[in-house]
Amino acid sequence: MNDQPQVGLVTVLYQSDEVLPDFFQSLAIQSFQDYHVYIIDNSANPLTQKLIGDLHDRYPTVNYTYVANSGNRGVAEGNNHGIRLAVNAGCSHTLLLNNDIVFHQENLLHDIYRRALASGDKLIVPKILFYGTGKVWMAGGRLDRWRGSTAHVGGLQDDGLEYSVAGYFNYAPTCFMLIDNALFSEIGMMDPVYFVYFDDTDFVYRATKRGYKVYLMPELVVWHKESASTGGVDSPFFAYYFNRNRLLFIRKNFRGFYKLLALGVTFLANLRKFFLYRKQNRKILLKAIKDGFSIRLSSR
Repeated sequence: MNDQPQVGLVTVLYQSDEVLPDFFQSLAIQSFQDYHVYIIDNSANPLTQKLIGDLHDRYPTVNYTYVANSGNRGVAEGNNHGIRLAVNAGCSHTLLLNNDIVFHQENLLHDIYRRALASGDKLIVPKILFYGTGKVWMAGGRLDRWRGSTAHVGGLQDDGLEYSVAGYFNYAPTCFMLIDNALFSEIGMMDPVYFVYFDDTDFVYRATKRGYKVYLMPELVVWHKESASTGGVDSPFFAYYFNRNRLLFIRKNFRGFYKLLALGVTFLANLRKFFLYRKQNRKILLKAIKDGFSIRLSSR
């Protein structure tokens, strides 16, 4: 392990064995070596631990700390665990990153970190493309207060010049986000009530309320194997947590007109989903709505 690495890389595993070889390879080619990886495993088992050991033997420059959780504590709390380890190790920045990603640029970590030092930007992301395609997954993002949800700029569009313009946004997902660790002291970490989905929306929203924005570096490109561990947007898992957490986010963060408007738009969206979902997901949607209104929220 590097003495006081400057950047702590935090990734949360959940049945992620299939994607880990490409993940380690992406890190191994990096010219920037002043980092340490914190692997938080929410589905710990001997086979995964052996795989990680074998990958380290193959890519010895990828220094890591492995944390085996006794159960699935969620992405939000998993990220928090890694963030605390990075902060305690003296890192100035934390890079939250999925493990179902691939990146080929050797200077990617170097360039994103140097941008943070030179600009003072607290939140920086690259452009993210769908793995194996030329289509955009995210080239910036927007939070729409009127509907209490987010949208990715360029989502599902062919990559092009319009998605290669650097700039600031009021939202981006934390699939690959470099964060100045000073920000955690100012606004707190991820809210574990979300477990998964909207935890990053909530975090970035709290940052934007303090005047910060997310800077997009489109010259840096990451490829995303979307939903490798959650089953995709049609899964019961997604149906429950996405719909529940949208309500939790609105209840926690909005007041007055925007809260009523966002809840109204969400009600119409859920009504449409109810008729589009299959029978199993209809029941899950109803439970998500019930829990979205009943779960006690934190004040962070």
